Amino acid sequence: MKKLMLIMSVVLVAGFTQAFADKGKEKEVNQQANASFTKDFSTAKNASWEQYKNYVKVTFTLNNQVMYAYYSNESGHLMAVSRNITSEQLPINLMTSLRKDYKGYWISDLFEMASDGQTSYYVTLQNADETVVLKSSGSDWNVFKTTAK
Repeated sequence: MKKLMLIMSVVLVAGFTQAFADKGKEKEVNQQANASFTKDFSTAKNASWEQYKNYVKVTFTLNNQVMYAYYSNESGHLMAVSRNITSEQLPINLMTSLRKDYKGYWISDLFEMASDGQTSYYVTLQNADETVVLKSSGSDWNVFKTTAK
């Protein structure tokens, strides 16, 4: 079950389904994406690149935090940036809502995604009976997916 949740989280982070992934031939990293990354994250360290059909994923370290950037293959445009966070890093209203509405659950995954000037949060909660993935792009949580165990 943990493997399933990890796979689901990776899909959420990428924002694309596996149908869009091109894991066949290794392709050279898009030079426009490389130039954009260097400009956007000039102090980044330990960058590793993964090439997919429609996008490039860069895993890197910035200010001692592992982050992920997604660039368009066609234009090299930055599509999104994400990072894992702790519940204390959530906006207060979202953290309070989780504690109030999901008392019997524990957090198994939590990340922040910034795209097009908007920040969204995704949290995976579990209890003995189910797994719930919530998304927030504002002040409230919305159920993204629920799975029975």
